[in-house]
Amino acid sequence: MLLTPLQTRALFEDARTRGYAVLAVNADSPSCVRDCLEAAKIADAPILIETSLWQLLGASWGRGDARLGMALYLQYIEALAESERFADVKIGFHTDHIKGRDAISLLCDALRGFGGLSPGSFSIDSSAMTESENLEAASTLCALSDALGKPLTLEMEAGVDDGLTPLEESERVVSAIEKKHPGKLALWAPGVGTRHGFSAEGFPEFCVETIREHAQMLKNVCGRPVGIALHGSSGLTDDDLKRGVEAGVAKVNWSTESLQIRSAAAREFFQKNSDTLVPGAPGFKDAAMDNGLQAAISAAYIPKVVEKIQALKIPGY
Repeated sequence: MLLTPLQTRALFEDARTRGYAVLAVNADSPSCVRDCLEAAKIADAPILIETSLWQLLGASWGRGDARLGMALYLQYIEALAESERFADVKIGFHTDHIKGRDAISLLCDALRGFGGLSPGSFSIDSSAMTESENLEAASTLCALSDALGKPLTLEMEAGVDDGLTPLEESERVVSAIEKKHPGKLALWAPGVGTRHGFSAEGFPEFCVETIREHAQMLKNVCGRPVGIALHGSSGLTDDDLKRGVEAGVAKVNWSTESLQIRSAAAREFFQKNSDTLVPGAPGFKDAAMDNGLQAAISAAYIPKVVEKIQALKIPGY
């Protein structure tokens, strides 16, 4: 089932209250989306499918047209969510890294809906924004949701790649948005010593105490369960993730490691079948058709997604 904004917000609140986190995968192809849902079904857990601007513009979706990409992505994920196979899987759809001059316009269009469909939760990439611009962008989305009479489940972020976000900065931003648009904030993503992707400088300097302090601030300011969104989980161990969840993480973004697993499986497939991928060779069609490649990637990828989900779960979910 594809979660509505209110159901998505309830999922984040449940995760924060009960002490687990939802895996949020940046899925850049239809086959990756399908594999993630298969993994969630196996793990008997909810999952969040995220899209960033580069996915919407990519060859699998919009081919340079982000709005078309968003519409196609929504239609595809709804079709899967409504199928008998995935009817019992809680599936959220989330906008992730969308920044630049067209970001707010695209997000506002997504909130209005493409063919009656819209994401269950939104975030705004604030990496190129000042604090005041970040607040203004979030307020624009909140005001539009009020004008449309549509609920909004919002994730806000600070400079997540800039080291540890000062607690006073987080409190200023969270307090401002909560005062102006109470109840819409569902997740806060501060810098906690992680980075997006594998950096040349090595693995992140992950600070669980920063998560704990910001989680307590959220409780004090909002008076309800608001979780921490962990951006930049690449390089973290399962133990790191579990400690983060215990401290207040309710959503874990996963992209670079996901891409690495899928691309490594594709490379292995082509290396293994190099002699077969010649017209006239025995088994040529089976190897050359997209199904051959995607089946090989799925076999390698799905178990890894299951492992990642299980690292964030609580027993008896």
